[in-house]
Amino acid sequence: MASLSLRNITKRYGHGPKANQVIHGVNAEVKDGEFVVIVGPSGCGKSTLLRMVAGLEEISGGELRIGDRVVNDLEPAQRDIAMVFQNYALYPHMTNFENMAYGLKIAKVPKDEIKARVDKAAKILELGHLLERKPRELSGGQRQRVAMGRAIVRQPQVFLFDEPLSNLDAKLRAQTRLEIQKLHRELGITSLFVTHDQVEAMTLAQRMIVMNAGNMEQFGTPEEVYHTPATTFVASFIGSPPMNLLKNAPGAQPGTILGIRPEHLDVRSEGWAVTVETVELLGAERLIYGRINGEQVIVRVEEGTHSPEPDSVIHVQPRADRLHAFDAATGKRK
Repeated sequence: MASLSLRNITKRYGHGPKANQVIHGVNAEVKDGEFVVIVGPSGCGKSTLLRMVAGLEEISGGELRIGDRVVNDLEPAQRDIAMVFQNYALYPHMTNFENMAYGLKIAKVPKDEIKARVDKAAKILELGHLLERKPRELSGGQRQRVAMGRAIVRQPQVFLFDEPLSNLDAKLRAQTRLEIQKLHRELGITSLFVTHDQVEAMTLAQRMIVMNAGNMEQFGTPEEVYHTPATTFVASFIGSPPMNLLKNAPGAQPGTILGIRPEHLDVRSEGWAVTVETVELLGAERLIYGRINGEQVIVRVEEGTHSPEPDSVIHVQPRADRLHAFDAATGKRK
């Protein structure tokens, strides 16, 4: 296992004045054994950043360290990493055992050790009874576990996961998230996990990197990112539904955007006047969509709370200790 250090990492395509820079000086220190999630919308640079760590993309600037080694110029095979892809990348003509063992076989690891490593990984992933089958005989979730097993047997210093759950349905994604958490607890290998799904990020990460347009907006624990977002982008991207960001809220100062999470607006007899547009019933809670001074606002209330009619007016009281102020020009937290 090893720590992972990204120091002012940049990525450009092309040269000279027409070069297109897509990663803008990312700095992050990942601790030995830590599970870090890189999250952001499509096209934000998160997979490019992961591929630079893997050695599949050239680093244009900055320094990348795995443990005490600078690896900028090392080939992927020399970096002691293992990668799990979105599309599984299993050989269809091989058994699952052979798929998991293939990298070790190429590396000329002795047969007895190969079997021991594959059997151990299969036990962790509950694949022992499926090793003699071929990938086509497995479900999507089982194929993904075989792909993870292939990475585990390598015994790398760093695991890299590139949106590995994207091809699974919602139920399997939730189940596989639990398996990945269990896997990390057992192995404790430093891991980078890329996803566009903020629910995956919040549930898996010990710390998370939030990316936007090639920039690292924030690096912190899920609690820090959710409760003290560094920018309006983070506030609007992390959380479902997202934080309310209001320029015209009562009492807002000029040049300041006021932020408040939907669950931190309490329905009261007085307070901010909200004109109700619609109400969504989500089982144990309701989301009230409305407008304050022309701006949309979402209020989260518990099941059993009176459901207001469209076009009616309700009053909400923001919790003073849960208000956030952002600079309107830069979007940064004040």
